[in-house]
Amino acid sequence: MSLVKANTYQDASGGSNAVFSGVASPPNSMGFRNRIINGAMMIDQRNAGASTTPSGSSAGTYTVDRWVYQASATGKFTVQQNLNSVTPPAGFKNYLGLSSTAATAVGAADYYNIYQCIEGFNIADLGFGAAGATAITLSFWVRSSLTGTFGGSVRNGAVNRSYPFNYTISAANTWEYKTVAISGDTTGTWASDNSGGMYITWSLGTGSNFSGGTVNAWNAANYQAPASPQSVVSTNGATFYITGVQLEAGTNASAFERRDYGRELIMCQRYYQLYSGVYGSAGGSTVVYAVFQLPVTMRSGPTATVSNALAMTFPGVAAYTQSSANVSAAGSSSTTSVFLSLGNFSGLTTGNPITMNGTSQFVQLSAEL
Repeated sequence: MSLVKANTYQDASGGSNAVFSGVASPPNSMGFRNRIINGAMMIDQRNAGASTTPSGSSAGTYTVDRWVYQASATGKFTVQQNLNSVTPPAGFKNYLGLSSTAATAVGAADYYNIYQCIEGFNIADLGFGAAGATAITLSFWVRSSLTGTFGGSVRNGAVNRSYPFNYTISAANTWEYKTVAISGDTTGTWASDNSGGMYITWSLGTGSNFSGGTVNAWNAANYQAPASPQSVVSTNGATFYITGVQLEAGTNASAFERRDYGRELIMCQRYYQLYSGVYGSAGGSTVVYAVFQLPVTMRSGPTATVSNALAMTFPGVAAYTQSSANVSAAGSSSTTSVFLSLGNFSGLTTGNPITMNGTSQFVQLSAEL
């Protein structure tokens, strides 16, 4: 008796069904067809759903996990998981929302965008940078208070190869489904290791220094969008929402790949882990040593920071609090374990066991791209 069966599979736009005979399941359906992590915006370790107003930074500010807001000027957007509590598209519970805080003119050197950088390991099989590079398809749900021609791009890790694309939002304050077909890039350098492999970017307002080029083609330049994309930052209170983001091999968009919450969280923790419980021992009167055996192997040895000055407690004794937030790597630090030195305490007794005592305090470990 054969357990192999024919499967029927329909693309996300409701197109014609395709039947795959002699396979146990549709192709690429085993957990990583979608190269985007947290495309449904359900993991938010840093902010737990709270609103933030990110500063301007070329390095960018992480919002929900794996998603970066990047800007040339500070304080121009409010960013939040499920901002303004609009109803998401059918089948989704979360989205990333942005609202402009003022009407801001976009100069030639200005840029406002959101992006996700995909690790080189996760695009290596696409074969970019060589003959036979695989075509890819980007799909997403988007909603804005503005209408018109919006822009974005796909770029390599070195940001010297870019594929600017347009998409149109036809109705204000209405979720619309978009797909973008992208040819494989047969030239340029594309990482295939744990460094940044591919940037997927959506423009919220981009100056002429970073926009232009040939639309829907590969350019030897750092274009975040085609010329003159719709500018969300230019209208006070304008909104932009996005969810259901998928990037996959092939020339057609398929149904959004839904991974369970636990698996998606593990994928996010390769890049960022948050600890609200810290256990260690006093290494002297001013320092606490803490060891983290990481539950998920991180992309690289992480950088540690603390949320604010930590309060640590020796059992049965009042809390000892850092005079100012301090953390430094000490001893060994790797992708699987971290040894931290937490300084700026006073009055500790060497060897005493210490635990964190504070609901708003945490240690952050970041190996983001």
